[in-house]
Amino acid sequence: MAAAPPLASLLLALLLLAAAAAPLSAASEAHPGYSSGEGTCTVAATGAAAASLEERVPGRIIDITHAYVPDLPAFAPGAVTGPVVRLKHSMADGSEYNLSELKMECHTGTHLDAPGHINQGHFAAGRDVDTLDLDVLNGPALLVDVPRNTNITAEAMEFLKIPKGVRRVLFRTLNTDRKLMWKKEGDFSYVGFTEDGAQWLVDNTDIKLVGVDYLSVAAYDHLISAHVVFFKKPDIIPVEGLKLDDVPAGIYNLHCLPLRLVGAEGSPVRCILIK
Repeated sequence: MAAAPPLASLLLALLLLAAAAAPLSAASEAHPGYSSGEGTCTVAATGAAAASLEERVPGRIIDITHAYVPDLPAFAPGAVTGPVVRLKHSMADGSEYNLSELKMECHTGTHLDAPGHINQGHFAAGRDVDTLDLDVLNGPALLVDVPRNTNITAEAMEFLKIPKGVRRVLFRTLNTDRKLMWKKEGDFSYVGFTEDGAQWLVDNTDIKLVGVDYLSVAAYDHLISAHVVFFKKPDIIPVEGLKLDDVPAGIYNLHCLPLRLVGAEGSPVRCILIK
């Protein structure tokens, strides 16, 4: 198994606690597309006050969400999503306004799974996207590199030595190296959790958010069994299809927000890291 960068467990735990305690200013939530001269919050700020506000941004924003485009890979061999956004009314065609509509499966692109995705008891109990714990979806997170010669097995999980107390982990795998999320077709040779890897995580860590870099948290040969392990209890949230290219391994503040879809077992999600 390939060597991974050493992690000092005690230092990591201290850094995570420090990140959890560090406040985020309102300006950090601004869209990264804004130029430095544009307003970035709802409070009027001009001159020296605006400059001071910009200086308080705690770190740079890294968008780890894939763009929703027609040629996103779909979860079927060789399949793509097709059009996601359609212009229903167009000013170019004589309308007084432009109006788009959105049409896609809830598990398209960068998305998350609610507990009812593969657990009918949770689905019947109403544990949908709207009930997910935002405290789990937002906070300090650890990005790790999984050895490239393996699925995320129990052995791989033990090798990573993720300290107790860490609640959010993003697993970068061979999927990122192969740029599978950039391909214009689904590919079932992707890397994911095996059943024993999922069980090891549940039994030996405090992880509640499991982020992966392809469309499913579970390897294809363990598609149902690994999901079943994760969803025995409704407190683990898989976030799938993350864009982890060129992001150094380490500790970040993660912000991950789904749509408030009542009754849905999954949702597209916008995920960012702040370093």
